[in-house]
Amino acid sequence: MDEETQSTMAAVGPRLKGLRTQRSLSLTALAEATGISLSTLSRLESGQRRPTLELLLPLARELRVDIGQLIGAPQTGDPRLHLQPITRHGMTVLPLTRRAGSLQAYKLIISPKMRSPEPEQASHEGYEWIYVLDGRLRLVLGDNDLIMGPGEAAEFDTRTPHWFGNADEHPVEILSLLGHQGERAHLRARTTPR
Repeated sequence: MDEETQSTMAAVGPRLKGLRTQRSLSLTALAEATGISLSTLSRLESGQRRPTLELLLPLARELRVDIGQLIGAPQTGDPRLHLQPITRHGMTVLPLTRRAGSLQAYKLIISPKMRSPEPEQASHEGYEWIYVLDGRLRLVLGDNDLIMGPGEAAEFDTRTPHWFGNADEHPVEILSLLGHQGERAHLRARTTPR
């Protein structure tokens, strides 16, 4: 067994003990719940017993963690679960999707720093939908200057010069959907079947 594998195996005991004590479980209670003997659990936590798949599976199930947490494996899997927020110029952008070439969804938290008496509008290819979750949003769209509150939405062709930011000295939270040029929202007007 190589050195890395040995150190991974040796770390299982302390991780197991940490998870068990976090959940306020005694060794006896964990032994009863998993069907693993008390002496085996004690030796596993102290490092005197090597972990096997037959031991790790019921332990992971009972502790409600995946086996990777017990052995200290690096996180892998669905990258959408690990998207990181990006903060620039007073705006925090949290990506909600990661599908190349399709509709992109973001949650934006805009600090009061984004207020501007004379905003600089920009334009680009695409179509955008904005929904205000909290706060007051100022949307400048061409010659229109709008103030939007919670529950209000706007959709526009992003080739139209536009800018958005805070309408006052409080943060504003919005959902933004950005799609391809020509892609439109499919709104459902009826709530009951005909």
